[in-house]
Amino acid sequence: HNSLCAVGGTINEDDHVFGLSAARKYGGIYVPANQSVIHSYAREQLAGCGKMILGSDSHTRYGALGTMAVGEGGPELCKQLLKNTWDVPYPKVVLVYLTGAPKRGVGPHDAAIALVKATFERGFVNNCVLEFAGPGVAGLPIDFRNGIDVMTTETTCLSSIWETDEETRGFYEAHGRGEEYRELRPGDFAWYDKYIELDLSQIEPMIALPFHPSNAWTIREFLDDAGDILAEVEVDARRRFPKADVRLTDKIRDGGVWADQGVIAGCAGGLFDNIAEAADILRGGSCGDGRFTLDVYPTSVPVSLELTKIGAAADLLRSGAVIKPSFCGPCFGAGDVPAHNGLSLRHTTRNFPNREGSKPGEGQFAAVCLMDARSIAATARCGGRIVPATEADYETARRPYHFDREVYRKRVYDGFGHPHPEEELILGPNITDWPKMRPLAEDLLVELAAVLRDEVTTTDELIPSGETSSYRSNPLRLAEHTLSRREPAYVGRAKAAAELEAERLAGEVPEKLRALLERAGARAEDTQFGSCVFAMRPGDGSAREQAASCQKVLGGLANICFAFATKRYRSNCINWGILPFTLDEGTAFPWEAGDCIFVPGIREAIRTGREDIPAKVLQADGGEADLLLHVRGLTAEEREILLDGCLMNYYAGRAD
Repeated sequence: HNSLCAVGGTINEDDHVFGLSAARKYGGIYVPANQSVIHSYAREQLAGCGKMILGSDSHTRYGALGTMAVGEGGPELCKQLLKNTWDVPYPKVVLVYLTGAPKRGVGPHDAAIALVKATFERGFVNNCVLEFAGPGVAGLPIDFRNGIDVMTTETTCLSSIWETDEETRGFYEAHGRGEEYRELRPGDFAWYDKYIELDLSQIEPMIALPFHPSNAWTIREFLDDAGDILAEVEVDARRRFPKADVRLTDKIRDGGVWADQGVIAGCAGGLFDNIAEAADILRGGSCGDGRFTLDVYPTSVPVSLELTKIGAAADLLRSGAVIKPSFCGPCFGAGDVPAHNGLSLRHTTRNFPNREGSKPGEGQFAAVCLMDARSIAATARCGGRIVPATEADYETARRPYHFDREVYRKRVYDGFGHPHPEEELILGPNITDWPKMRPLAEDLLVELAAVLRDEVTTTDELIPSGETSSYRSNPLRLAEHTLSRREPAYVGRAKAAAELEAERLAGEVPEKLRALLERAGARAEDTQFGSCVFAMRPGDGSAREQAASCQKVLGGLANICFAFATKRYRSNCINWGILPFTLDEGTAFPWEAGDCIFVPGIREAIRTGREDIPAKVLQADGGEADLLLHVRGLTAEEREILLDGCLMNYYAGRAD
């Protein structure tokens, strides 16, 4: 994510130098920028049948390789680094039973988008483990399996695991790690909580329209009804981004729907088989000399090298495509940002609002549709006129993949298990410490700094991706971007609340806070004051802990919602000392930014595990109302973390 996000100066490379110095000091592995997307490196070098991997990115998914992998926020990984356990309630398990075989022109993204469409909206597999089995698995190449597997994140499941076979063995042997293979398959005793059957032979090329991978149709359905479908997207976009002039229906002309950009990239799109077949489709053809561009990012240098050896890279370059280095950027808004009102087709993982890097608050708007690399290549051959790959005339044959391990041996620093404690960390001026965070007080008073009534609020909206990643080592600078593309007034409101709290802590209670405390019948010395975010269902998407930590840095003390979209975002809130309040479904919440909520006895409630917590709303106009909040399902450790104010305080207080 941090390979190419710089907004000026040395800060990106400073982070890279810092990362290498940490790997040397503590005994770790450092993969330099553009050598590999981290998920590709993990597949190539770290996965193993029967193993588990905990990663700090939501697309930590290596189930097709027999590895149960979970994406969590950074604090959960810190527990591991400190040799503590990662704890989770035993999840439900869902059988995804694969039958049939995909037709020519159908790729892994088509199957994945179909799966996301079928499961996401109902929350059918939320926080479950998906177990892929059935006769359809055997006919899928390993890249096809990996391409589906990484997209299971978009269903909001917890993790995934696949039965393994000779195809899996071949992957490990090709990467010089044959000893990592084990046969894994359901036993006769296997029992599942839910069941999904996916007939691969019935999958058609798919397109996911803004603003979610589940907003999907077959490409043919979309083309047959493009006017109405794009008009609906325009209405949604204008509701979200009133400052932007959105004109997607202009893409319909000359008997087709025309895109401006194609991108094949990242942990989902940049796989060897995807790019090789895209090259087959484009061989001898042209992307044209119009507005349409095609950019291809192989997922690692070894993949790029093999594509060069077999001539696929040359075929793509001859067609007018551009091959770029391994990088997550186009997937999260730090590369290939299209022009205003541009329509981008991407074989990447997400098409959330602003994920492509546009800034609707400044009048900019761009739209991303997810499609498989094969249909993107077929579209590129038509100069940007969208077509499904099943309607393209081309020949393809599967090529064996040869992994050149010398690439990593010569460039990746592998110091795992060999620390150099005498070496110093190298800290650039943008790398700063965290501000002090205080324990939870007896009573809590929070001011609503943002009220978000969208059905789902993504972590990309809570803290935008893209160039903001340059500040991931600078908590205060990064926090300035919190909700900047969704609720620009939030930062100012949160800072104003934090200033009142700073005055209270200094012993001088400001008039506004004094009046609120009098209305609540509370004492200044017992009552912590800060900001709060209300959202219907926050936290879909990325595992990035900054979605929570930035709120805390700005003085945020609570989230209120009907449900958390993902387990990982709720964990992030808890680890940063943000109270994860929920409401009963159907509870009216008519209050707006500027209204306050008083929660008496919150420390005692958390300490004793009380889950139903009465609160009082103090409206800015003088009105008052009662409100019942819940904090359900906290573990003993989570209660202690909240009482201490954050995970860092929790560990600092227990250090030897």
